[in-house]
Amino acid sequence: MTQCCPSSNTSQKHPSHHTCPINGKRYNSVSPTTILHHIKEPWKWSSSEQGYYFCSDPNCEVVYFAQDNLTIAKSSLRTKVGIKEKMASSLICYCFGVTNEKAKNKDIKDFVIKKTKEKSCACETRNPSGRCCLKDFP
Repeated sequence: MTQCCPSSNTSQKHPSHHTCPINGKRYNSVSPTTILHHIKEPWKWSSSEQGYYFCSDPNCEVVYFAQDNLTIAKSSLRTKVGIKEKMASSLICYCFGVTNEKAKNKDIKDFVIKKTKEKSCACETRNPSGRCCLKDFP
C-alpha cells in the first residue's frame, strides 16, 4: 500500500505501541495534534509529555488513551469514528468524504490512491487514527 502523509506522530521519547487500559490490546501511537482536531472541546484538553494512542476496536468505547491510562471516549469527540461505527454511511476516508459504502467503488478507491500519491491528503489530522485510510478500504 502506498505511504500516505509523512508521519510525525511517532516520537523517539515514547513507545510506538501501548496497551488500551479498557480492552487490553496494543495499539499504535497518535499525535496530540490529531486528538485536538477531533475532541469536542480542545480548549479544555492539554497534552502532557507522554505517548498517546488510538484504539481501533469497534467494541471499545475508548478512542484515545495515554501512557498514564487517561482515556478519551467516543462521546468526547465531535467526529464520528468510522472504524468504530461500521455503518454504510460511516466515513472511511476523512480527507475526501468517502463512506464505507462508497469505498467499495474501485474508481473512488483509485481516486484516493492517486491523491495520496500526490500528497493531497491530510490524514494525520483529518483521520481520527492519524494514519492513512487506504488500509481500511475493502
